[in-house]
Amino acid sequence: MSNMSESKISPNDLESGKQARRPSNVSEASTVHDTYTINEPIPLQEIASYREQIREQMPPGILATRTLSINPYPSKHTDLEAVNSRIMTQQSEKRPLIHYVNWDENDPECPYNWSSNFRWIYTIVVACLVVSAAFGSSVITGRLNGVVESFGCTEEVAILQVSLMVFGFMLGPLLWSPTSEVVGRKPVYVVALGIYTIFNIPCAVARNIETVLVCRFFCGFFASCSLTLAGGSISDLFPTETRGNAIAYFAAAPYAGPVLGPIVGGWISVGTQNWRWIYWVNMIFAGVMWIIICFLPETYHPVLLAKRAKRIRAETGDPTYVTVEEEFPVPISELVQANLVRPFIMICTEPILTLMSLYIAVIYALLYAFFFAYPIVFAQHNMNDGEIGLTFLGIIVGTFFALAVTPYFEKKFRTVVHEKNGKPDPEDRLPGMMFSAPFVPISLFIFAWTSFPWVHWIGPVISGVPFGFGMVIVYYSANNYIIDCFPRYVTSALAAKTLIRSGSGAAFPLFINQMYARLNNEWASTLLAFISLAILPIPFAFYRWGAKIRARSKNAS
Repeated sequence: MSNMSESKISPNDLESGKQARRPSNVSEASTVHDTYTINEPIPLQEIASYREQIREQMPPGILATRTLSINPYPSKHTDLEAVNSRIMTQQSEKRPLIHYVNWDENDPECPYNWSSNFRWIYTIVVACLVVSAAFGSSVITGRLNGVVESFGCTEEVAILQVSLMVFGFMLGPLLWSPTSEVVGRKPVYVVALGIYTIFNIPCAVARNIETVLVCRFFCGFFASCSLTLAGGSISDLFPTETRGNAIAYFAAAPYAGPVLGPIVGGWISVGTQNWRWIYWVNMIFAGVMWIIICFLPETYHPVLLAKRAKRIRAETGDPTYVTVEEEFPVPISELVQANLVRPFIMICTEPILTLMSLYIAVIYALLYAFFFAYPIVFAQHNMNDGEIGLTFLGIIVGTFFALAVTPYFEKKFRTVVHEKNGKPDPEDRLPGMMFSAPFVPISLFIFAWTSFPWVHWIGPVISGVPFGFGMVIVYYSANNYIIDCFPRYVTSALAAKTLIRSGSGAAFPLFINQMYARLNNEWASTLLAFISLAILPIPFAFYRWGAKIRARSKNAS
């Protein structure tokens, strides 16, 4: 029998009688009494993946059945064995009747059915959470040398204010992702962002550089919950068929935030001549976003269904009302494997994940490199901190162009999905990346050879437009490609991508000043352009040979 063969639950496993729908005396949900079919688990499939597979196949309402469990996944209520054919045996007659709670059709409590306006407001808030976290990492570049003046540290140590926060972005998701799957998204947002807000205070009042650097790391660690959970929050709000546009408009948030940082930080520096005020403003921004998220509801479906099941148990006194997630709890060992062990294994064994993560990492690193290259280049034009910050507007303009184009690629993808009867290949995600990838080296070559002191400053500013455009669409396409390639291990794949991306973003700022000093402005930027040019063939190669590579993988679809 194939790995994904269908296994019917015997009519004896369910209450007899044909399917009937009746209002529950405790909820709007309907109860289903009938035989239906579920797919068998894939060998060695994780419980988290298997229970998601079950939940996607469950009928609306409440399913009254004696078992959903197929060996080797015994639930808390069943301990059945399967015969060689893996068809459920008649032993289920001896087991208690379990009521599996699911969303009813057009259920008003389901986030998919909340009003469209509210869901888009929620999406905007989530995007602003990401902007707030990313903004915090770069805002201090508006007056980076403030701590040099106050504490007498070196410029290299001052740069750690940026690198250590981005390093926190790398480690934080290893905790926040599994935690959110257990307790939901809102508690993680509320706790982590509240602590992030607080850690800005010692940065602002610090009496030594050590305090600043330690607190910056913890700022990144706790702020990373926004970067980790935002995509999941949007997925909670929009079903698959309408999710594309929301994700498309959200794609710019992780990159728009860092670009806004030096713009705001530069003018705070000019207006106050005090680097501490940059941290106070960042705390205010983070605090406002924290207050807003405190008033928004939970969106994680398993947690909402668990609350419904708990309410029904309390009203009926019947302990058999449960959710699939409650019946099949994910063991701690699996969470550790998915978030702390497998990402490193996949980085070493999956060329698609490794090279795509490398591509995203280079783009992310180049963005953070600009926070130190721009002040070097534009200082030649006698600009102050605020004016240098405004030069990043070119990148902002590019991201807006990308937001206008991304829905077009999403529409083309939906057309391909329709043409392939709902079964597109992951490589169908790559046309957007292939189109936008050349814009990155083009922008860097323009930046390199317009960075002479005698060239008008508008030249390097304009170079930011193609960079911002290419950066957003490349990230959007590559991220979707990774998700589609590793549906069984998407958590591990995204964790691996985050590790590589944030690690490169933390590392690049540490040597940019020295590189520009030794190679000069033109050749240092040209070197970065050649690096982006070297990785340019990656999406084209995977578009051509990706299917063959996936066929040889143990983890890819």
